Amino acid sequence: MGETILLRATTLADAPALLALHVAAASSPSSGLAREPDEMALEHIEAALAKCLDGGVAISAWAGETCAGDIHASRLGPRQFAHNLMDLTVAVHPDHQGKGIGARLFEALFVQARLLTNPAIERIELMCSESNAHALGLYQRLGFQIEGRFPGRIRPRDGSLHADLAMAKVL
Repeated sequence: MGETILLRATTLADAPALLALHVAAASSPSSGLAREPDEMALEHIEAALAKCLDGGVAISAWAGETCAGDIHASRLGPRQFAHNLMDLTVAVHPDHQGKGIGARLFEALFVQARLLTNPAIERIELMCSESNAHALGLYQRLGFQIEGRFPGRIRPRDGSLHADLAMAKVL
């Protein structure tokens, strides 16, 4: 039987564990994270997490004391965008990929997003590299639609150029 994975709300005290998760995920050759491991910093994780905890959603997956996954999204700020969750980041530790943790994190995000009010969340937005076929397939299976394409926006480690795809799910 597989290891038990517990999903729970993320707190600011979890920031060091999230940093370790993001560094590990970004070190993977198939990482879809925008930052490279050497660009990760605790201050960045804390700032992003604080923004998500102020009207957004932050959920983490735990295998014992190890953070196996993280998803967080925030509101942009101006009222005209307040019905959207944006700046979505999802990461699953390489040792825990392929076990459905990413899909579980998204489902938990959808549940929590539907509970938010003042105003209610109507859309969840994310960006995905066109070259990240695994993530793109997951997002589409979860109901995200491609709404825009930014050609040449991403330059991964190999120096090639890829389009960044703007995607959204209407709740």
